[in-house]
Amino acid sequence: MLTGYYIYLLPILAVIAGYVISLFLKPGNSSGFKLLLAFSGAYLLAVTVLELLPDVYRNPDEGIGVFIMLGILLQIVLEFLSKGVEHGHIHFQENSNAFPVLLLVSLSLHSLLEGFPLDKDTHILNGIVIHKIPVAAILSVFLTHSKLRKSRTFLFLGFFALMTPLGNWLKNNIEIFSEYAPYVNAMVIGIFLHVSTTILFESSKNHSFNASKLGVIILGILLAYFI
Repeated sequence: MLTGYYIYLLPILAVIAGYVISLFLKPGNSSGFKLLLAFSGAYLLAVTVLELLPDVYRNPDEGIGVFIMLGILLQIVLEFLSKGVEHGHIHFQENSNAFPVLLLVSLSLHSLLEGFPLDKDTHILNGIVIHKIPVAAILSVFLTHSKLRKSRTFLFLGFFALMTPLGNWLKNNIEIFSEYAPYVNAMVIGIFLHVSTTILFESSKNHSFNASKLGVIILGILLAYFI
């Protein structure tokens, strides 16, 4: 059984790890980073299909499929606001020091919702952590190139890091969130399906697959299945 300690700590450590990666690498241009992104997409997709999807259908409910589709639509809206940071896109604002409020709202809502299914098993936690590391790295590069002060950058990243643990806390401690958790989990499935498949088909130039990318995708799926 997972404890709340790990559920709360690991997503925060994932954001810190992403920030550290951004200091030493150039995620937008690094082939290694793109492979990490593809691996995270494959792992997240496998966890969603193998763990989350069967779980929400254990108690059949005609509305579950509707909420999965709502999750896909919600993620499309969120990516309109975030410009696709969730799946590796990055758009610099070289001369801007304005605080990116819409980006913060989009990523925070995404992270808040993904905290709901975290206490099911370690696979889901692993998938979210692996996904969050490259997203945090991309986000850190974006914030650095946007000329924000370091204090604002750390404020943004700190708020982003806390949203996933907060989502899990709300689900476990607030009755109304607990009551509707299966429907939120269904929306999270839709979100993960959209994000992971977009990562897999957009993380290579001209949407092409090479041997390295195919290898890390297969590895991600196998690890999600066997670990």
